Amino acid sequence: MKRAWSMAVVIVILTILAVYQNQTLTMRSSATAEVKPKIGYLAPSFELPDLSGRTVRAGGASDKLTMINFWASWCGPCDLEAPDLQELHERHADRLLLIGVNSTKYDRERDARRFVEEHELTFPILMDRKGNVTELYKVSQFPTTLLVDKDGIIRERVVGVLSKTHWEALIDKWS
Repeated sequence: MKRAWSMAVVIVILTILAVYQNQTLTMRSSATAEVKPKIGYLAPSFELPDLSGRTVRAGGASDKLTMINFWASWCGPCDLEAPDLQELHERHADRLLLIGVNSTKYDRERDARRFVEEHELTFPILMDRKGNVTELYKVSQFPTTLLVDKDGIIRERVVGVLSKTHWEALIDKWS
């Protein structure tokens, strides 16, 4: 009888530990999801070098609506949207700051530079060589683009490609 009670106590203790551990993991994953830069939250500020090696600061408050586009040279959808982004940059430069962030940790820098040359991109291209900013913004798919208002609040987070017309509507809405 004593042995049965001992086994029951061990089973109860193990069950309590398993439930506690599961709740702790659930709480941690929920907290991580809340940290993800998302719509309605402040866009984290960051600094990265551009293609010339100059440090550029982005994120947070700005005097213009800011579009932050995370991309890689091997990404087919990034290749498709590049001409539209360049056109948006040219057309809306007075009210839109477009910044491309090459997720260089997941790309090759020479390929990224070739991509910029081939598409004749003239907006700032920043090199995230260590992947810190890509990780900070919780980017796991390319392209991922954020629209950040003048107060530094993320207004749109888009994974994938939108038409130029759709982007223009969003620029009009938030600028």
